[in-house]
Amino acid sequence: MENETTQEKLTHYVGIGASAGGLEAIEAFFSRMPEDSGLAFIVIQHLSPDYKSLMVELLSKKTKIPVHRSADGMEVKPNNIYMIPPKKNLSIFHGRLVLKEKDNTRGVNLPIDIFLRSLAEDKAERAIAIILSGTGSDGTRGVRAIKEQGGMVMVQDETSSKFNGMPRAAISTGVADFILSPKEMPDQLMACVGHPYVVRNKPSESLLNDESGLTRIFAELREKTRVDFTYYKPSTITRRIERRMTVNQIDRLSDYVMHLEKYPVEVMTLYKELLIGVTSFFRNPKAMEVLMADSMTRLIDQTKNREIRFWVTACSTGEEAYTIAILAKEAMEKLGVARDVKIFATDLDRDAVIHAGNGIYPESIAADLTPKMLGKYFYRKEENYQIARHIREMVVFAQHNLVKDPPFTKIDMISCRNLLIYLQPILQQKVMEMFNFSLNPGGVLFLGNSETIGDMSDCFETVDQKHKIYRCTGKQKALKPTMETPLESKKEYLDKRPFSFRETFRRFSRLENNDMMSRYMEVLESSFLPLSVIVNDQMDILHIFGEARAYFEVPSGRAEFNITKMAVKDLSIPLATGIQRVFKSKEELVYSNIKIAHQGESKKITLRIIPLPEKKDYEPLVAVFFEDVRVSADQDTRSTTVYDIDEDVQQRIKDLEQELQFSNENLQATIEELETSNEELQATNEELLASNEELQSTNEELQSTNEELFTVNSEYQSKIIELTEMNNDVENLLTGSGIEILILDENNEIRKVSPNLSKIFNILEKDVGRPINHLSHHIVNFDLLTHIRKVQKSNRMVSVNKKLIDGTHYYIRILPYYIGPDAYAGTIMTFVDVTELEQAKSSLESSIQAFSELMKFLPSAKFAWNGVDPPQLVLESIDSRAQDILGIDGINDRGRAVEDLLPSLENEKICRHPDGLETGECSVVKQTIGIGEKDVDIMIFPLPELRVGAVFEDNSEG
Repeated sequence: MENETTQEKLTHYVGIGASAGGLEAIEAFFSRMPEDSGLAFIVIQHLSPDYKSLMVELLSKKTKIPVHRSADGMEVKPNNIYMIPPKKNLSIFHGRLVLKEKDNTRGVNLPIDIFLRSLAEDKAERAIAIILSGTGSDGTRGVRAIKEQGGMVMVQDETSSKFNGMPRAAISTGVADFILSPKEMPDQLMACVGHPYVVRNKPSESLLNDESGLTRIFAELREKTRVDFTYYKPSTITRRIERRMTVNQIDRLSDYVMHLEKYPVEVMTLYKELLIGVTSFFRNPKAMEVLMADSMTRLIDQTKNREIRFWVTACSTGEEAYTIAILAKEAMEKLGVARDVKIFATDLDRDAVIHAGNGIYPESIAADLTPKMLGKYFYRKEENYQIARHIREMVVFAQHNLVKDPPFTKIDMISCRNLLIYLQPILQQKVMEMFNFSLNPGGVLFLGNSETIGDMSDCFETVDQKHKIYRCTGKQKALKPTMETPLESKKEYLDKRPFSFRETFRRFSRLENNDMMSRYMEVLESSFLPLSVIVNDQMDILHIFGEARAYFEVPSGRAEFNITKMAVKDLSIPLATGIQRVFKSKEELVYSNIKIAHQGESKKITLRIIPLPEKKDYEPLVAVFFEDVRVSADQDTRSTTVYDIDEDVQQRIKDLEQELQFSNENLQATIEELETSNEELQATNEELLASNEELQSTNEELQSTNEELFTVNSEYQSKIIELTEMNNDVENLLTGSGIEILILDENNEIRKVSPNLSKIFNILEKDVGRPINHLSHHIVNFDLLTHIRKVQKSNRMVSVNKKLIDGTHYYIRILPYYIGPDAYAGTIMTFVDVTELEQAKSSLESSIQAFSELMKFLPSAKFAWNGVDPPQLVLESIDSRAQDILGIDGINDRGRAVEDLLPSLENEKICRHPDGLETGECSVVKQTIGIGEKDVDIMIFPLPELRVGAVFEDNSEG
């Protein structure tokens, strides 16, 4: 019950990743974070396994938030900070921390990625990732996982980072919500977690019900990106929109729509947010292993005389596509065969496709790959890894809308993992139908763990249910039309769409105009125009106007649109030579009287080849007109060339022979050069590969060690600052206290001296480290070594008063140097200048002696306070002459009160309480009293130690 209450109060879990230079950033962040934020902070650093971490102690001095060193099974509570201990990897499960030993067999250890991925899985949208200063790319995969689950990502800006490797890698993923300095992060963090959508912590029904607002958002997205998100799952759409509203601090959907319309950049940001895809090399390794062992090996083994074609949909940044390529290579090596494998990798996100095509990935991918795979299929490029060229050449990346664009055909395997879960059933069904259309019979379909084939069980059979591997049965279904609705049913389509919007009138007009021109051209072709063909400079037919069956045939084999191969035999040579001449001369050419066989008869035709007007950025084109020859008396033959096939054939053969000879000579020279270069490159490549593997391993170890040492160094720098301040305090204490100090080690060698000790010893600053018996001193009659040994033997203090040669007095204390319970190492000596005290003492002793001598010649008595309440002043002592004058017995009357002994004394003039002596209320009192027939003068005065003295004089004798 208590745990449930804690989890309710705890709104978000903040995972903070830092490495080299992260100490200052962490301190700056927490120094501005409120104590009662309601958040829990888990700090993951790259710590050295060989040194004790001081982070808990150092951070505790910068914040009032409690700081803990993480322990296995520790419950995460709000308003607390948890630090990762050295030599451990940290993860979280059901709100409790889980510690594991580092796996040194995996090469590079990435503790930040490990924790953030577990945090994303455990807390989803309640997870927040913060990446601070550090080298390398740890955290890159973690922030992607956090973003995919709906969490928030903050990254330190590069300008404020001591080391910008980790921030730069995190920013390059494109998932960072905020890029700020550590000082600015707390305010932004508190603003986000306090947003109404975040506080509610559940999907907003009002967003789903606001059809108008969502329709306007979809309209903006479709206009800017040409992608319609109407049939994506509402829960995914609303969650992503709420996240952007939270980031922009907007509470109402209508205000966010206005924000989108005002700032086009936000439209693209939302678009990227909706396309967030998390991928990695060998994601779900067990499924990949099963795919290779069974389906892929079978496909490669059975396919021998043609290209093997794979299609990886929603490939994101390309990791899965390259994984499939690597698996194909491994399968071919295992079978000992070589096959032509082509992998088509497509995605909606153009930036992701470009990134995938580059094939460059952060060093954090080492956590997903074995060292063998990493060395075999990647090479180091600065701080990143790049895919090997022979793997890159197997993959073709392209931007492709799976729902809208035509599918690829004759595919042997399709991988579509974790895409269908974001689509509504109507789109899921359409995608599955497209896959069935694309796959060859027996082709393989590979889906994500949470995806199924739906209602397509008659088209696919299950190969492995657990890992979602299916085989195409070959049963074809007609593809339904795309989601783009025909014009005539547009209104009905808009009425039934959950979220929809109308396109502009301009688009309707353009489509209607196109339709009108198409109908007009049909009439011209059938009634007025001769057969004509548009051809490019590659001899490919682009468009045919009119009936072409008499002049063209479709050859068997692979489909081609080359006009010389599709034309009937009698036309292939004149077409080839004529078109080439027109492209060279840019002038119209006419061939007449060309004989062709048609339906068992011979007929003559005229070829008219005309260059089309050229246009910038467009390929050159020609139009070829096929005209039947009709005999006419006034026929103009001035610009017509009577076609001589023999002459043209001979010229054509001669040209081709020259081109062939030239090509053969060039080819032979090139082959020889390539063979030589290839041998050299092969030998060099083998050497570089071996060197690269060694350097790669060494570099990873050095990088890891460097980060750990920098973290240790930062902690020690803070400790050095504390020690410097403490040393300054000690120096000032030694200088200002007036006490001279001498510290010796266990060998009686000087460790530290106070500045003014030179008054007592003949010592200089450079004497530190010398034995004390090498130095002389000015102390009279003092055996220093004897006293030191006595203290070292007994471990007890010795103190003496000694005088220097110049008459100065010092109080000397010699103590053992304490280092622990019953443990001592050395000696400490203090010298206190007591010259003034000695002089005062001597003066006081002289005064006391003088007073004592004086009192021998004066009748006197001494009184003291007794211990009763209230206290009374009683007789303590009296000399014989005073006894004679007062008539008092010094022995018998001792202890009697002064009122009883001297009744005629004016009591109000005498101190009634000992406090009067201390406060100064009591002073000297003079009085004359009568004792019998005598007149006695009495003087009463205070004495030290709360005593009162009295002096008597008999005046009656005079």
